[in-house]
Amino acid sequence: MERKIIMCGIAGILDSSLQSSAEKLQTDIINMTNTIVHRGPNGEGFWIDENVGIALGHRRIAINDFSSDGQQPVFFLDGCYVISFDGEIYNHKQLRISLENEGYRFRGNSAIEVALASIHKWGLEGAVSRFVGMFAFALWDIQKRQLHLVRDRLGEKPLYYGWVGERFLFASELKALHACSTFKADIDRNALALYLRHNCIPAPYSIYKGIYKLLPGSIITITSVQAGVYPEPHTYWSLRDVAETGNNNRFKGTDKEAIAQLDKLLKESVRYQMISDVPLGAFLSGGIDSSTIVALMQSQSNRPVKTFTIGLGESAYNEAENANAIARYLGTEHTELYLSPKDVMNVIPKLPILYDEPFADSSQIPTFLVAQLARQQVAVCLSGDGGDELFGGYNRHVWVPRIWNKIGWMPLSLRRGMARSLHKRSPAEWDGIFQRLQSVLPEKYKQRLPGDKLHKLASILDAINPQMMYYSLVSHWKDAGYIVKGAEEPLTIITDEQKWALLEEFSEQMMYLDISSYLPDDGLVKVERACMGVSLESRSPYLDHRVVEFAWQLPISMKIREGKSKWILRQVLYQYVPSKFIDRPKMGFGIPIDNWLRGPLREWAEELLSESRLREEGFFQTEPIRQKWQEHLSGKRNWQHHLWDVLMFEAWLDSNKV
Repeated sequence: MERKIIMCGIAGILDSSLQSSAEKLQTDIINMTNTIVHRGPNGEGFWIDENVGIALGHRRIAINDFSSDGQQPVFFLDGCYVISFDGEIYNHKQLRISLENEGYRFRGNSAIEVALASIHKWGLEGAVSRFVGMFAFALWDIQKRQLHLVRDRLGEKPLYYGWVGERFLFASELKALHACSTFKADIDRNALALYLRHNCIPAPYSIYKGIYKLLPGSIITITSVQAGVYPEPHTYWSLRDVAETGNNNRFKGTDKEAIAQLDKLLKESVRYQMISDVPLGAFLSGGIDSSTIVALMQSQSNRPVKTFTIGLGESAYNEAENANAIARYLGTEHTELYLSPKDVMNVIPKLPILYDEPFADSSQIPTFLVAQLARQQVAVCLSGDGGDELFGGYNRHVWVPRIWNKIGWMPLSLRRGMARSLHKRSPAEWDGIFQRLQSVLPEKYKQRLPGDKLHKLASILDAINPQMMYYSLVSHWKDAGYIVKGAEEPLTIITDEQKWALLEEFSEQMMYLDISSYLPDDGLVKVERACMGVSLESRSPYLDHRVVEFAWQLPISMKIREGKSKWILRQVLYQYVPSKFIDRPKMGFGIPIDNWLRGPLREWAEELLSESRLREEGFFQTEPIRQKWQEHLSGKRNWQHHLWDVLMFEAWLDSNKV
């Protein structure tokens, strides 16, 4: 049997004071790993060296390895290293063969042995550069007394770290840091302002001062003699380098050749990620990204793939019918669940614990529920995450350059007047107008939720350049630094143009920023925590770095063509599914929070947004929040995103008093 270790939880302590006894270190590391038991219900382990003040802990889910080979932390044979590893190395068999040819011998079948031998043979950076997979791990170098923390290239697996007094702590989730007896940290108001802007907290920041997220594709090295020092993380794989290299070395082949190459790469990635000795399935929303993954899975499976989707009664948000049609065509074993407001209410109390820090992408709710649904039948699920970011799938990738070309010449005063006119009617009123005009509107103007789109258009009409249009579109509270009392928004990759890749097309610049920030800080967080919350492994075939590197070589004309997004991905999918199932407006994976806040969620929201509560806590300027709440209730405006940001912070605050 092929054996691997997958989807785990890790935690650790490095005490520079050397004042912690073995018993104290053991108590703390066990408490830390016990809080993330959902990440590893099949086993636990810890390793302690009191003499250097180090403790490594681990929780384990066994998917491909049910033997003792998979127990962690693990030593390398000659006592060089100890490792605690979370994730997958999909190409571990190929690496094992290479290492055996170099004279390495293995005691068991664990991929972790292969990881350690790779590090011994090629060095840490040389090894991780050869890994195809998703991972976050801690490596203790026994001889050099150095702790290395490593995160995968695209940020699929999480890793938090920071100094708390004379102890350096790290873990897969913030709740594990909370469980350490010495943990103490204040809320970072600057990070809170970033949260209100982006509905998540971008790396490297966290909600706590002095606690950080390791950036994707990075290694940070800590020694016990450097208490309080945060060395600069070292990048072993750079998305910027990949994007710029692709921009300067474009794919020279024909459309047909590009389609064939992408199909080949995606098939191989899917094949790697389908390896499992437990039931495996896929999330199927009915969109291009997930449908392509499911089609490639089914084309390589000798039995029906298990697929899962969530349905909603509100037709504007419901993709279940499309997913069902694609599932029937491909012959998958399909399961769907229709949600009610009660289902949503039952999930909301779990969100602060699930996500650890404020997180307000409202599609977190159906994501958790579809993960819960899938876990009843499978232990591993493949997802379509990354398809939008790599192949120009968001509306902004298509529309920002087009809108700027049409309005950029207009005087700013005229554009502001247009914005005021669009805002005079509520989104619901605009929806009604478009509904009445359905029979005479050209097909390209028939949009899902047109009122929201017109209000979003109004919000960017006063931009002075395309960059500001993008910044506006990825911002919720545009005055976040004012709304959070005493805050000053720190720079992020979005606001620091010196960190942008040098790319010719602004559509590609937006994709670069989305992959660098939105994907690891929002999209992947949403899926990873929802799945791990029910002990389900999620895998993302689009994020195989070889797929990513090829995607960046493709010219923009192969991604956006004739006003359509994801052109090349559509061509791959059309080989397996007729276009009639696919060519329809993008819907996304959302829920009607706007209506539910006025209905079944109103009482809950009113309590969290009460004026007395907000004033007493002292984090926010109260008046703007109360104004938006009243406007939302009246139906005059749709402030669901702004309000959900505040509500999720307040719910988190209730669950995480510091």
